[in-house]
Amino acid sequence: MAKEKKHKKAKHKARAEDEDKVIASSAEDEPSGGGEKEGSTKKFFEKELKKLQVELVKLQEWVKAQGLKVVVIFEGRDAAGKGGVIKRITQGLNPRICRIVALGTPTEREKTQWYFQRYVAHLPAAGELVLFDRSWYNRAGVERVMGFCTEDEYTEFLRSCPEFERMLLRSGMILIKYWFSVSDEEQERRFQQRINTPTKRWKLSPMDLESRAKWVEYSKAKDEMFAYTVTKQSPWYVVNADNKMVACLNCIHHLLSMIAYDDLTPEPIELPAIHKGSGYERPPRTYQTYVPEVYK
Repeated sequence: MAKEKKHKKAKHKARAEDEDKVIASSAEDEPSGGGEKEGSTKKFFEKELKKLQVELVKLQEWVKAQGLKVVVIFEGRDAAGKGGVIKRITQGLNPRICRIVALGTPTEREKTQWYFQRYVAHLPAAGELVLFDRSWYNRAGVERVMGFCTEDEYTEFLRSCPEFERMLLRSGMILIKYWFSVSDEEQERRFQQRINTPTKRWKLSPMDLESRAKWVEYSKAKDEMFAYTVTKQSPWYVVNADNKMVACLNCIHHLLSMIAYDDLTPEPIELPAIHKGSGYERPPRTYQTYVPEVYK
């Protein structure tokens, strides 16, 4: 037993060392992870990600051309890597077609509305793809565990959520739901990383710390949520997120497989020459206010 525990600790330490070697371009949003699988090496990750992002552009053009309405929900444990995956999905896409919805705490007015109302306002129109970074499933997770909703409100959510999603599907929307799963050991390591890195501390809220203490309660809430909201028309797809790079590639690959699309890449574009007509003279630089060139 002690040997197994020692091996587990050594494995976890190795993963931490591997992840520290990955140079993050934007703090923790840079997918990272350890292990010896080919998907966990940064070089392989970047190569595969580039291929997938090209396919995402093709998917975007298909969504626009066909007038599709796509909703993708990202839920899961805190520090599971949802934000990093969302960032990689949207990185090369048109923000007018693909947008992120990450709502904050509801206002006093929103608290009096039909629960789904504030989310409905952000659903896609034809030719749009919307990524929900957290969603109406807050009621089955944080609100349930932290006591932010009543027992009646929670019960009503479990009863009405499947029907609400069926309404979306009947209206012609494509709904895809992802749950990012991470082990308690890995979550603790990522929380410690946030605590010790100034550019990441803002990601660790008092609510995150409290949710850490209620790990088991969140597990029970997730299991009950799945029991009521996994339907044939709208299942949950679980992403193993202990290794962020692997999780990122797997999630994007799966998303691309969920919508059949054709390659609408246009023919090569040739830039026209600039017609420099007479009669124009650029004003002196002193007429304009420039940003100081501190870096040269």
